[in-house]
Amino acid sequence: MTRLAASHAGTDGRADDGALMSISGFHDWWAERNAAGHFAVRRIPFSELESWAFEPDTGNLGHESGRFFTIEGLRVRDGGVETWSQPIINQPEIGILGIVVKEFDGVLHCLMQAKMEPGNVNTLQLSPTVQATRSNYTRVHRGTGTPYLECFIGPDRGEVLVDVLQSEQGAWFWRKRNRNMVVLVTGDIPVREDFCWLSLAQLRELTRIDNLVNMDARTVLSCMPFALPQEDGAPTDDAFRDALVRSYQYQADGTETRPLHTAGEILSWFTEAKTRCDWTARLVPLEGVAGWKRGDDEIADHEGRRFRIIAVEAEAGTREVQRWTQPLLYPRGRGRAVFFARSIRGVLHLLVQARPEYGLMDMVEMAPTVHLLPGTEPTDVDDPFTRDLLISQPGVTHYDTVLSEEGGRFYKALTRYQIIEADETMPIDVPPNFRWMTVRQLLDLLRHGHYLNIEARSLLACMHSLC
Repeated sequence: MTRLAASHAGTDGRADDGALMSISGFHDWWAERNAAGHFAVRRIPFSELESWAFEPDTGNLGHESGRFFTIEGLRVRDGGVETWSQPIINQPEIGILGIVVKEFDGVLHCLMQAKMEPGNVNTLQLSPTVQATRSNYTRVHRGTGTPYLECFIGPDRGEVLVDVLQSEQGAWFWRKRNRNMVVLVTGDIPVREDFCWLSLAQLRELTRIDNLVNMDARTVLSCMPFALPQEDGAPTDDAFRDALVRSYQYQADGTETRPLHTAGEILSWFTEAKTRCDWTARLVPLEGVAGWKRGDDEIADHEGRRFRIIAVEAEAGTREVQRWTQPLLYPRGRGRAVFFARSIRGVLHLLVQARPEYGLMDMVEMAPTVHLLPGTEPTDVDDPFTRDLLISQPGVTHYDTVLSEEGGRFYKALTRYQIIEADETMPIDVPPNFRWMTVRQLLDLLRHGHYLNIEARSLLACMHSLC
């Protein structure tokens, strides 16, 4: 595994191929990018969608090119009985979420982008170097090319450090995957005006700001095996931080600080969780989804408790296409994702849930201790263990930030992400669908796809800011 230097403080100065900036300099640059761009998003009725239409036979909403994505129906059966149906986004193509990294004076930096997405609550968010669907980077939209794409595909791409397929929201996407990549470059990289170099330490700090680092950046950052804290750091007076640093390190099974469960035990537990799923899910025509209705400007459930499908018109002078229309999924309310943590044998462990989601390719992935979809209250949770955790919330909150989900497909989708250190009342013996795991055990699984869901990956990226 490639091991690169990771900084623990901001850096100033300049390089031949771009400016390296302090955190204060970043915020000045960020304000300039917001002021320089022309951005506008407005809701429109479905009749004003251009190049999108409802298919007469199925009611599915799709693009005339047959590319990008479609809004279809999902039907779930449990033991032969239909129990669930809803609209869902079907985007079978695999896009690229990629970050270019380069060392400046021995410190690793990431080339990040100020990117507008029509569903972003605040328009601009900090994004990977490349964030593009296959339809976009093959220019189905007939717009300009994707900047820096050559760093990730083709004969001149950089040294590949990370290349793994990862899932996205299984509650709203049908088997969606994106290619998470990190490539190392050594030559000069001209820096465009909507891009900047930031150190890993700076990115960790920025993840503590509401709605700044977008979902696609967070998932790639979580997959960086070299973005670890210094392993030779001396113990401090902060017991939580010291336990967290040890959680990043390999702990031999024979030591007093070994993990509660071995890697083999965790994989067996995860496989067993999959075998307990006896439901099946399949795509159906959108018009066949029960309990939902289509109006002039939204598709919504009869009870008005879940998400809606809406249409928007967007304008952005910095995008490959400067004006377009598209559907978006619009959640009601705000979601919540919480990792509860506690020290076991001096090593911080996170309580991980094996969580089924109907749209996942492999049915079950590892999720935070608690994951509530938007519009779900703690009192709505059926599982008594999870409900009691949410209501009593024992311990100290170390991370509490509201972050946006994918702004290219979701409209103002927000999740409150939390990391809570549990007190001694939190049991080590937990229900069968939960397991205590170290941060390192989770990071090792991120070398492979379909283990950690998108919310768990987001929280791991945020966890780095606590070291």
